[in-house]
Amino acid sequence: MNIGMIGLGKMGGNMVARLLQGNQNVVAFDLNEDNIVQAEARGAQGARTLDELIAKLPAPRAVWVMVPSGAPTEKTVMDLAERMQAGDIIIDGGNSNYKDSQRRAATLEPRGIHFVDVGTSGGVWGLKEGYAMMIGGHQGAVESLTPIFEVLAPEKGRGWGRMGPAGSGHYVKMVHNGIEYGMMQAYAEGFELMHAKEELNLDMAQIAELWRHGSVIRSWLLDLTADALSGDAEFSDLSDYVADSGEGRWTVIDSLAEGVPAPVITLSVQMRLRSQQKSSYAGKMLSAMRRAFGGHAVKKVEQEAQESVVPEAHTPEAARPQNIAAAGTQVGDDARRQLGESGQKPVNPNPGDTGNAGER
Repeated sequence: MNIGMIGLGKMGGNMVARLLQGNQNVVAFDLNEDNIVQAEARGAQGARTLDELIAKLPAPRAVWVMVPSGAPTEKTVMDLAERMQAGDIIIDGGNSNYKDSQRRAATLEPRGIHFVDVGTSGGVWGLKEGYAMMIGGHQGAVESLTPIFEVLAPEKGRGWGRMGPAGSGHYVKMVHNGIEYGMMQAYAEGFELMHAKEELNLDMAQIAELWRHGSVIRSWLLDLTADALSGDAEFSDLSDYVADSGEGRWTVIDSLAEGVPAPVITLSVQMRLRSQQKSSYAGKMLSAMRRAFGGHAVKKVEQEAQESVVPEAHTPEAARPQNIAAAGTQVGDDARRQLGESGQKPVNPNPGDTGNAGER
């Protein structure tokens, strides 16, 4: 099958490679020339403009968009729509808000252009293991993309499916990521508790490896944790700053809107927000109040923590904590976006009619 791919970064580049391995024809476009050249070296046709990409795809066309959510996705989808015709399909495989996906589908429907939203999970392991894909959109359009989904999935007939109408794929992926937040937080809290029990001299790596086999809490996430602990189990070079990309917040917002309690996911999101503060204003205020009423000793800041940034990894081996560079680097725009330090507005809880320009 012929497919266009826009966005050849960490996820998009690996997806192109897997599609080519599965004998699909890919036309690849990115703002970064090096990424296009790399895709061409793997066997894709490169395109340097959207017009060139459209020209190289036979009708009816299908183009997969894999760019940052919010304004970049909005612009890409609308620019594509101006160049496409009835019967063509635009696929958004990024982490867009489901309300945006519903709006985009409604905008494109009068033109006869199908919009398919694909919540995609797999990260840097997707090239090797395949991707889980939660799909929303017109049933006929989704079915026409079966050859693409079958190649990207972990195995034929598994790991992908249509969830429902437009927006449903990104909604299910949003909840998926909220659950992921909660699972990660539970593992982290449990290991911190055991790490603090110094009199027992517990071996974190041994425990994680043991739990991988037969335990009711075994999981792929635990497999990755065990591998990470097999290196520096103290994570001595890592900051405790944990970014959030938006889906956890959206899950909490929707739980409030629906009146459905989600306390574990909510608290896991709050913990990430706390980790992003160099120091908490609330904590400083608590310290000041204790000093004021009780004359208690307090701690004073002598020097703020100094941190550096390690760029994103594109392969499982490079992503292992054991392989984090000894020294960080200058913070580029992409790293700032991933860390939620891009200077943009906070994640927009009501994106429906705004273009979601404030998303991170």
